[in-house]
Amino acid sequence: MHPAAEHSPLGKSSEYIATYTPSLLFPIPRTAKWAELGLTADTLPYKGVDFWNCFELSWLLPSGKPVVAIGEFSIPADSPNIIESKSFKLYLNSLNQTPFVDTPTLEATLVNDLSAVAGKPVGVRIRSLDEVQAEGVVALPGVCIDDLDISVSNYEHPRPELLRCDESRIVEESVHSHLLKSNCPVTRQPDWGSVAVEYRGAALDHASLLAYLVSFRQHSDFHEQCVERIFLDLQRLLKPEKLTVYARYVRRGGLDINPYRSTEAVQLPNHRLVRQ
Repeated sequence: MHPAAEHSPLGKSSEYIATYTPSLLFPIPRTAKWAELGLTADTLPYKGVDFWNCFELSWLLPSGKPVVAIGEFSIPADSPNIIESKSFKLYLNSLNQTPFVDTPTLEATLVNDLSAVAGKPVGVRIRSLDEVQAEGVVALPGVCIDDLDISVSNYEHPRPELLRCDESRIVEESVHSHLLKSNCPVTRQPDWGSVAVEYRGAALDHASLLAYLVSFRQHSDFHEQCVERIFLDLQRLLKPEKLTVYARYVRRGGLDINPYRSTEAVQLPNHRLVRQ
């Protein structure tokens, strides 16, 4: 377990406070997990963002009439802290019986509170249901590798030694899988996700990638660190000119978490998949 998570509300009974309480937000430093991967804040080999989408966002107008919307939050991948997910949910629930003059005032409040806990500016968009509905759902890019015939016998820890590539061939491609699963390191609840890999480098053996991704199935870690581990393992193997790894996780408690890590400073999309 991450040492800071022991003091978080995750896995504990909690009172649900319905009036604005920013102190509910709980930071978890990224440094411990970076250290596990041999990284520091100064040596991160990627750029990126963690997109959080909230489907249970509600507050009151000055008249007392409630509003519902969907919140999109973008937390920089190099921020000193992640925000513990249950504390995030409890904080958002504390808006339920809180009046705000208008939507920009609420957005400014969210930016201020979340940025203070993350340690870097957090992007906030409050989106109408009509806007999100009009976007619909999308498919991940490239080839889905889930129908490949593989044999798997170890699910406890990620196994980068399974990965294979053909160094004699340089390719540029996108592949994806919907078979990513890991467990919360505190509650052991399953985290279900889809993962996409886009790269230019030595040709990656697709079956070996699928076996590697399935090896996460009983692994316990946060969403962000799973994606960072995949990114680093592929970077070591492929020595790519460019590499992007991102995962879209199924929501829990009205929140989904979607980490993106890339060698490129790209404008990253935040489009829902069918399981989201």
